[in-house]
Amino acid sequence: MKYVLVINPGSTSTKIAIYSTESMEIHTEVVEHSAEEIRKYDHIADQDAMRREAIVSVLREKGIRKEDLAAVVGRGGLLKPIIGGAYLVDMDMINDLKNAVQGEHASNLGPILAKEIADEAGVNAYIVDPVSCDEMDDLARFTGLKGEERGSLAHYLNIKGVTRKVCREKGYDFNEDNFIVAHLGGGFSIGPLRKGKLVDVNNANHGGPFSPERVGTLPLGVFVKYAYDKNYEKRNLLKKFQRGSGLISHLGTSDAREVERMIHDGDDYAAKVYQAMAYQIGKEIGACAAVLKGDVKAIIITGGLAYSSLMTGMIKEYVSFIAPVELVPGELEMKSLYEGARRVLMNEEEPLRYREEILSEKF
Repeated sequence: MKYVLVINPGSTSTKIAIYSTESMEIHTEVVEHSAEEIRKYDHIADQDAMRREAIVSVLREKGIRKEDLAAVVGRGGLLKPIIGGAYLVDMDMINDLKNAVQGEHASNLGPILAKEIADEAGVNAYIVDPVSCDEMDDLARFTGLKGEERGSLAHYLNIKGVTRKVCREKGYDFNEDNFIVAHLGGGFSIGPLRKGKLVDVNNANHGGPFSPERVGTLPLGVFVKYAYDKNYEKRNLLKKFQRGSGLISHLGTSDAREVERMIHDGDDYAAKVYQAMAYQIGKEIGACAAVLKGDVKAIIITGGLAYSSLMTGMIKEYVSFIAPVELVPGELEMKSLYEGARRVLMNEEEPLRYREEILSEKF
């Protein structure tokens, strides 16, 4: 039996999954890395050897030899903007990740680790639909400043993975039908998926609804006044807007379960904030419906907040008139990575080459 190894690095953990090439999940494991261990490294890429040894140890424990591997697939990192799909990991990609062309992030280690292990096994390494994909229509890129465009960083992997799942279950066609997908996590990615392409999406770090951690779209005057009055340096201001806003700013927590406990205990302000977040999500979904000119097969809500019946119930009140609402709580990243690699192994999809698909050197 041959296996596909799936690697998904997080900030303090490395998720590992082993699948057979016949679609059977053999083993999943989350290897935790202590904060003390992580602090030893100045750059994320420097964690490579430490994490690789942890992955190899799991394979050893499960009796899986390098010659048993058919492929290795890693979560894609912060690359230059590219179209969606499955990519062969090559040195062009590795060099850009090690140079952190779009910033340092734990996911940058995914392709690096995948290629090192794959090279030892004599097989190919792949990534699938990284966050740096950009399938936006030209019209969606425009801003009111010439030369400045909207860009795309989004949860492409899970958005496409859950849509494929809904298509299989409901008989929809991923490549022909249109969907609106709302990935609701610490940050939100909400966009119209037209015939398999995410043709518009809010970049959670730059705009859209406020979320558990992100500030969302701010009125221009508020942004300018806040930045100048508070005397923020750029780095600290971005940190505030991207990691210390939303529910954290209003209620002191990013945990929706805690917010719902506040609401249950009679906190009227918490209830108002939570409803305002649902209102903004619904408004964003409505805007996506306009992009698709009303031709929407289904609205799919995924991510951690999709577990909340209170939140999804409020969203449904705003958007259910557009199309049926499908809930896919949590995320399917590991399965989606495996399925992307399997499509290549089964010759259902041709792997792309990173250098050939770069859309822009400006991002």
